[in-house]
Amino acid sequence: MSDGSRRLSRVDQIVEKVALMLEAGAYKTFERLPSIRQAARENGVSKNTMAEAYDRLVARGLLEARAGSGYYMAQIRISAPLSPAPHVAAAVDGVSLLREQLEKHYEVRPGDGRPPPLWMEGSELRRHFANAKAPYPEAIQFGYGSCWGYGPLRERLRVQLLDRSIPVQPDGLLLTHGVNHGLDLIIRHLTEPGDTVFVDEPGYYPLFSKLTFAKVQIVGIRRDRDGPDLEDLTAKLALHRPKMFVTQSHGHNPTGGSLSPSRSFGLMQLAERWGFLLVENDALADILPSTLPRLAALDQLNRVLYLGSFSKTLSASLRCGYVAGAPEIVRRLADIKMVTLVNSSEHVERFVFNLIQAGHYLRHLRRLRGRVEEACKATFEEMERLGLSLMESSIPGFYLWVEFPEHVDEQELCAQASKRSIFISPGSVFYPNRKSRGRAAMRVNVAHGTDPRFIEFLQDFLGGTEAR
Repeated sequence: MSDGSRRLSRVDQIVEKVALMLEAGAYKTFERLPSIRQAARENGVSKNTMAEAYDRLVARGLLEARAGSGYYMAQIRISAPLSPAPHVAAAVDGVSLLREQLEKHYEVRPGDGRPPPLWMEGSELRRHFANAKAPYPEAIQFGYGSCWGYGPLRERLRVQLLDRSIPVQPDGLLLTHGVNHGLDLIIRHLTEPGDTVFVDEPGYYPLFSKLTFAKVQIVGIRRDRDGPDLEDLTAKLALHRPKMFVTQSHGHNPTGGSLSPSRSFGLMQLAERWGFLLVENDALADILPSTLPRLAALDQLNRVLYLGSFSKTLSASLRCGYVAGAPEIVRRLADIKMVTLVNSSEHVERFVFNLIQAGHYLRHLRRLRGRVEEACKATFEEMERLGLSLMESSIPGFYLWVEFPEHVDEQELCAQASKRSIFISPGSVFYPNRKSRGRAAMRVNVAHGTDPRFIEFLQDFLGGTEAR
C-alpha cells in the first residue's frame, strides 16, 4: 500500500479534527455548531463533504442532528458496564495530548513533543533512510537476537557515556525501545501498588499515566529553571517515603530548564539520606554538552538509573534507547524485557550503530544543534515581543515554558487554537493532578514557535482577552 493510500481522506480529517475539538470542550452540551455551509467554507471543502463529516460525528454519538435546525453538541454518556477501572481511566485520560502527536490532525504544531521530520529527513540522514544497503554493511541476522540488544551498539554507548563521566559495567546497560520503554521496565520492577514516586512538577506527562497504571501514588516536586526545588523536596520527604524520584536533568520537558551543579549535589545528598533511587531521564543528551552536571556521573550509577534515547535526536520512528545502572538492577530489567517483549529490534539497533560508526550521526547532530539554537532564540524573542513570560534556560533545547497573563483561561486558549487547527500543549497536562499551580501556561516546541499562523493566533487571542 502506498503512503498516499494510507493518508486520511478529507472527510476523515475533518471528522477527527472536530471530534478532538469536542473532546477538548470547544462546545458546550447542546450548543449549535456552524451550519454545513459555514463549516464547509471554513474547512475549504464542498457542502457534501461537510455534510458527510457531520453525519459521521452523529454516528459516533458526538453530535445530534435536528431537522431544519442544524447540528448540536451531544450529551455524551458512557454506560456503567463500559467504564474502566479507576486507575485505568485516570491513566488513559492523560494520553489525549500524546494521541494528537501521533495522529496529527492539526496543521500548526507548537504543542509537539518532537522535532519536525524535516529536521531529521532533511539532513544528510535522508539518503541513509532511503538506501536500504547503507545501514547494513554486515550480514543481517534474522533470529531473535539477545534481549540485551545489539552488542556493538551497547559497547559504543558505554564508551560514549564515559565522555559524560558515567562508567558502565558490561552488564549495566540494556537497550530499549526508547525512554518510555525504559521507564516502563523500571516501574514494573521497582514499584508495587501503593508505593510513592516523586516526579517533576511540571514534568513529563506520559510518566504520570504509567505510574497511574501501576497504582502508584504520584507526588510532584516543584521544578524551576535550575531543577527540582530542594526545599519543596525536603518538605515532602518528611511526609512521604518515595521508592524513587524520576527527573529529567537537562533540556527538561516541558520547561526547557537544566540541572544546576548545586541542585545536583543537593539532590544526591537527599537521596542518600532518605534512601530513595533517582531515575535520570537524559533524552536530549546527544545535542547537549557532555560536561553538564549529571546525577549518574556524581553517583557513578550506585543510586541512579540513567536513561537515554535516539528517538528525539534521530527519528521518532526509530524506537531505540537504553537504561544504564547497577548490574543487579539492569539484569532484572533485562528479564522483564524478555518476558514482556522478548527483545528489541536488532535491525533498528544495527541501523543506529552503523550511522554512528560511519560518522553520519555526528554530522547530523552538529546540524541539529544549530537548528535548535537558532529556533530557541527566535521563539524566545517572539514570545517576549508578545509580552508573555518565559522560564529562561542557559542551555538551548527543544522546549520553552510560556506563561500567560492572569486573566487568560487555559481551556479557552486551547479551544480557540483548535478552531484554527493549532495544536497547543496546555500547562495543566504537565502536572500530576492536571491542575496548573498558577497562571495559564503552555509548552512550546521551538521548531514551530515562530510559525506565522501561531504568532497571529496568539496576537488575536491576547488582544481579544484584553478587550473583555
